[in-house]
Amino acid sequence: QVQLVESGGGLVQAGGSLRLSCTASGSIFSLWVMGWYRQAPGKQRELVALITGGGTTNYANSVKGRFTVFRDNAKNTVYLQMNSLKAEDTAVYYCNQNRGNNIYWGQGTQVTVSS
Repeated sequence: QVQLVESGGGLVQAGGSLRLSCTASGSIFSLWVMGWYRQAPGKQRELVALITGGGTTNYANSVKGRFTVFRDNAKNTVYLQMNSLKAEDTAVYYCNQNRGNNIYWGQGTQVTVSS
């Protein structure tokens, strides 16, 4: 069973930065696509960023130029560096590992941006 543990959320003022981390249990971390998603109150969960095992990235338009996703395969960890945060970035952020037939989710970490 894969476990994903997120950390790094918190309260930050608009314009500030946060870095989220997600550490995964299990083997062959480098094979899997890792993703960051978020869910704001009353809204559906949405994709924020993806990164393949080889480091190819994809971002939601709303975060391009402000957020960066990267991974350290030796530490089984994926990161989300969030800069120039806006009030509309407030949400619970979830880490996701896509193994094709199985998709795993972390428990989520709250990010609150005050304006």
